Amino acid sequence: MMEPINIVVTGAAGQIAYSLLYQLASGSIFGPEQPINLRLLDIPPMMKVLDGVVMELEDLALPLIREILPTTEPAQAFNNVAAAFLVGSMPRKEGMERKDLLAANVEIFKVQGEALDKYARKDVKVLVVGNPANTNALICSHYAPSIPKENFTAMTRLDQNRAQAALAAKLGVQVDKVKNVIIWGNHSSTQYPDASHATVDIGSCCKSAPSAVNDDKWLNTTFVETIQKRGAAVIAARKMSSAMSAAKAAGDHMRDWWVGTKKGEWVSMGVVSNGSYGIPADIVFSFPVTIENKQYKIVQGLPISDFARSKLNITAKELEEERSEANKVLQK
Repeated sequence: MMEPINIVVTGAAGQIAYSLLYQLASGSIFGPEQPINLRLLDIPPMMKVLDGVVMELEDLALPLIREILPTTEPAQAFNNVAAAFLVGSMPRKEGMERKDLLAANVEIFKVQGEALDKYARKDVKVLVVGNPANTNALICSHYAPSIPKENFTAMTRLDQNRAQAALAAKLGVQVDKVKNVIIWGNHSSTQYPDASHATVDIGSCCKSAPSAVNDDKWLNTTFVETIQKRGAAVIAARKMSSAMSAAKAAGDHMRDWWVGTKKGEWVSMGVVSNGSYGIPADIVFSFPVTIENKQYKIVQGLPISDFARSKLNITAKELEEERSEANKVLQK
């Protein structure tokens, strides 16, 4: 039998965690043979709700769950964890400026970064889901200097899944027939969903997505804008933010990081920039990556059109501005 690994989920009483926890318990993320100890972190006012979540986890009667620890204490939550899903964050409220949102989140991710630094395994895989995810991941990494920067990632897999589904719907194919869509940049409305390197299996043929769609105007306008605004559209319809799809994307992200990507395929992850594609270093920027032996590598050498470059510049500028705002708070 494999030894259990410790997994922490923050914001554990919230909507996204509610969908994510079943994936963890069922073995669909770390594998059907990997037992887990769940560390569920939330704030004191949410502990009564979290008690109910724990009851449900127990009532699943799934054999991979060995221990469940609900807690408000970061020292307990992050102790010897192999993977961290940082779901909890301060949501943007009506009338709140970005700098106010960043200031509130600096406090949250400072505490969690320090706890990771002090208590987690040094090879811990950290996925930041809570928004603004890219800059929250950067802040968290800043406060965990003993953990490699490449161990901190932000989730843009939801955007990738949305883009893949939109292309599949446009072409009338199953969603798994669309591969290698890229999300560049920030998990925000400035992101650039890029279908120019994607492929589509149609019948027995593998075509490039642009040739299959055969409508550059749609790809450069409707497609891009639909994915950029999809989160807002869900909120407008549901009166709540994406939860089920966000949890699925978090599971997809971590599973690929843990197990690896298929040959010839890549996925989008927000990672600390090393200057690839002319993106400023030391911002957390979504790139296409391949993963092997739990290590990701940014896909290199993809041609970037003038149109794509203009989009990359916009989203990189926003991330530099977010970093600047966060640094002002950090220096106080």
